[in-house]
Amino acid sequence: MTETAKPLIEHLTELRTRLLRVLVIMAIGTGICFFFVEDIYGILVRPLAQAMGEGDTQRLIYTGLTEAFFTYFKVAFFAGIFLTFPFLLFQIWKFIAPGLYQNEKRVFTPFLIATPLLFFMGAATVYFIVLPLAWPFFLSFQSTGAQTSLPIQLEARVSEYLDLIMMLVFAFGLCFQLPVVLTLMAKAGLITADHLVKFRKYAIVLVFIVAAVLTPPDVLSQIILAVPLLGLYELSILLIRYVQSGSDKSL
Repeated sequence: MTETAKPLIEHLTELRTRLLRVLVIMAIGTGICFFFVEDIYGILVRPLAQAMGEGDTQRLIYTGLTEAFFTYFKVAFFAGIFLTFPFLLFQIWKFIAPGLYQNEKRVFTPFLIATPLLFFMGAATVYFIVLPLAWPFFLSFQSTGAQTSLPIQLEARVSEYLDLIMMLVFAFGLCFQLPVVLTLMAKAGLITADHLVKFRKYAIVLVFIVAAVLTPPDVLSQIILAVPLLGLYELSILLIRYVQSGSDKSL
């Protein structure tokens, strides 16, 4: 270890300090994003706008006087957390690093880098692949009066739409942490690569169940999430074997 042992009260004080720093940075990030909230809103609704045809309503509505304001605030808060997420990881690292040996630091550093990258990859998958395919599916249920006596048209509430977008982004971002979680579990001795290989057929079923829960109810969106997760599962097996082979050589 690089530092002498500290009493518990000092660790708790340091943890509180770092948490306060994270909250302050997130608050600053939220405040900055609030000045650009209309631009951020425009980015988030673009997939829906592009999916709408000429006969669609081409609008989002709000039904409460304060709904639009609080929705904008949630968008700014979401964007602030999204942008300051690496700072949160950095503070976690600074808190645990003094208790690690040099070789342990070398092990954890790649995970510290991979975590935000995988999170952003998950968010990009939602925005650039899932949404452009899912929104036309939902909009296809609209109809004209000639088809259903009375027309069926989307009158989406802005708060519900943006809540769905934010939920999907965080869900995909967390799902993409699979290699990090599994490899850390392997380092802790909880699993091995052979365990994951034996569990593979169950993992495939579990992945498709998770994809069905997290994505809109169309098969294409579920496959778009399931396939990368299965690829990350296989990548986890390779990483665990590499980590275990390195551990064996060091013995």
